[in-house]
Amino acid sequence: MKIKKRLLLNYSIFVPYLILSVLGLIVVYSSTSADLVYWEASPFALVRNQTIFWLVSLAAIWFIYHLRLKFLRNSHLLFLAVLVELVLLVLTLFSGEETNGASGWLQFAGKSIQAAEYLKLIVVWLLAFTFTKRQKAITNYDYRALTRDTILPRHFFDWRTYLLILIALVVVQPDLGNATIIVLTSVIMYALSGIAHRWFTGLLGLIATASTVFLGLIGLIGVELVAKIPLFGHVAKRFAAFFNPFKDLTDSGLQMAHSYYAMSNGGWFGRGLGNSIEKNGYLPEAHTDFVFSIVIEEFGLIGAGLILALVFFLILRILNVGLKAKDDFNSMLALGIGAMLLVQVFVNVGGISGLIPSTGVTFPFLSQGGNSLLTISVAIGIVLNIDANEKRASILRELNQQ
Repeated sequence: MKIKKRLLLNYSIFVPYLILSVLGLIVVYSSTSADLVYWEASPFALVRNQTIFWLVSLAAIWFIYHLRLKFLRNSHLLFLAVLVELVLLVLTLFSGEETNGASGWLQFAGKSIQAAEYLKLIVVWLLAFTFTKRQKAITNYDYRALTRDTILPRHFFDWRTYLLILIALVVVQPDLGNATIIVLTSVIMYALSGIAHRWFTGLLGLIATASTVFLGLIGLIGVELVAKIPLFGHVAKRFAAFFNPFKDLTDSGLQMAHSYYAMSNGGWFGRGLGNSIEKNGYLPEAHTDFVFSIVIEEFGLIGAGLILALVFFLILRILNVGLKAKDDFNSMLALGIGAMLLVQVFVNVGGISGLIPSTGVTFPFLSQGGNSLLTISVAIGIVLNIDANEKRASILRELNQQ
């Protein structure tokens, strides 16, 4: 029995994706048009670019949704993706365009490629593939099953070495935001791999303790010493802003202080779409890292809360696909994608609110950035494909039982 795939589309994922994407275009225009007019450029320049990426993203979702899902189980394709990502990260490190102290963008054919954005999804794919192949061994040998030889072809290192090298290349750009997302997502997927919970609890406790001690040491010895480390000068400014953003309102604390001003200006109901004060030259990166501060200022805490609720609803629906999937690989991949989005939201909102040091991470859908939108869209396409395949398999099982 042949079941048309378009009838299996999960609208509880696709519709929120469409709403958030369109809302993102509105927010990008609102947060960028004033600056573009000031610089005598078209107010539609950046939203036009974002729209092009969104149209490409829709095409990517349609293409991925209609592919046979087994293409993601090809170890040679995965190895090629890792290799290409490795090359892109090395090229970015040595010839990337520097922005705010980080060399994270590679110029190609007039477009900027941010390799670290795509790495997040590739790491989820790599870990889902690796852990799934070792499910029986994990059942018998617990965490020791994940220390055996890699399943990637023609290898010199195992999967842990590949992962550490890729993360290290992101760190030295330095792009601590995306590195943090990759590390936390990897930890969550490690916990979901089937190992005993005590190992995950111990690892999580180790990370929390190390982070607390690290921040405590920086606070004790001062961020001035961190600023002297090559490549990490701008990172020191973020730590300085975390400890006291109002100490230096002209430099290190500028973003955080104006982020607070923006959220305070918004109140409960906001100043109205397009009426933000802080985006008019006061809050740097108002359209990328700190776009959610502008969202709060224009839509208020209630409006921003509803948007955040929709994002969490989308993430929960993605996680639900992973939890219900009967196939181990499908389950691990969907759960990894859901974890990746959840961690990104946490790191961004935590950064702009001062709960954690700001790391320069974009907010999903709303921030201006074609690479981020394309990565998320590809991830959504994969989840929709997984859900459709699981539904089809479930229908066929029920028919065979009748």
